[in-house]
Amino acid sequence: MTVAPQSTVMRGILLMMSSVTVFTVMSALIKAADVVPAGEAMFFRSLLALPIIIIWLMTHGGIAQGIRTVSVRSHVIRGVVGSCAMGLGFAGLKFLPLPEVTAIQFVTPIAVVVLAAIILGERFRLVRISAVLLGFIGVIIIVAPRLSVGLGSREALGVGLVLGSACLAALAQIFVKGMAGRESTTAIVFWFSITSMVLSLVTAPFGWVLPNGQELALLCSAGLIGGVGQILLTSSYRNADASVLAPFTYVSILSSVLIGYVWFDEVPTVSMVVGAMFIVVAGVVIVLRERALGTDATARRKVKAKGLW
Repeated sequence: MTVAPQSTVMRGILLMMSSVTVFTVMSALIKAADVVPAGEAMFFRSLLALPIIIIWLMTHGGIAQGIRTVSVRSHVIRGVVGSCAMGLGFAGLKFLPLPEVTAIQFVTPIAVVVLAAIILGERFRLVRISAVLLGFIGVIIIVAPRLSVGLGSREALGVGLVLGSACLAALAQIFVKGMAGRESTTAIVFWFSITSMVLSLVTAPFGWVLPNGQELALLCSAGLIGGVGQILLTSSYRNADASVLAPFTYVSILSSVLIGYVWFDEVPTVSMVVGAMFIVVAGVVIVLRERALGTDATARRKVKAKGLW
């Protein structure tokens, strides 16, 4: 296993922190355009991200090479699931404060562990079980005040939408994991944008609106910034391992709290802070455990290779 230079790893970390911050700004822009339906917001997000992605492809090996695919079916399935996750997340922003949406969406890495055990047959070890339970407690702490006002309330609907988004995002990650080695990252990014843009049009008959100048500016900015965020995210993984970068995704909690307070006058509740801490700890435990398992597997491969020689 080749160890990346320290400068390269630091570049990857900075790119990851920039990426999650940019995505938080994107979510804030979508939230600010609150009269625009989630499906319409997803259309602008996907459409305006494409020029950024295409320019990036042109400067990194060419468009034809970057969008080449082995399995169209895999991209369609991943695109449908990911698009539903995006749409539900955008819808949830209309009902809950930005910091709470961000915190609840960190259920995704925890849900990945559960789905990997169910779908991929990965072993559900004690550390993983403990982390999942810890994350589940964190979610309960965050959502309990929202659910206490009644299951039919706007807050409860928001919780359901964001939790659904997080779980579907986890399922999309499982599909991406299955595509690894067969499909390039650039192809996955490009075809996801295409798929989500097309699928968003299905929601048009259910109530799209004509945005005014300010709303149109917000939506276009969200799309462009989303494209930049996707490139930053992809570039970060080219510079450092996912296990190294994962803990730095939690920077988005800090940025969402700051943006929510300054832009929307949203003050984090005690339950949100405490619950987020549980979820973050659970996520970090999973990351560290997966990294340790990966190191052990590499060591075993090296010993086996030495035996062969």
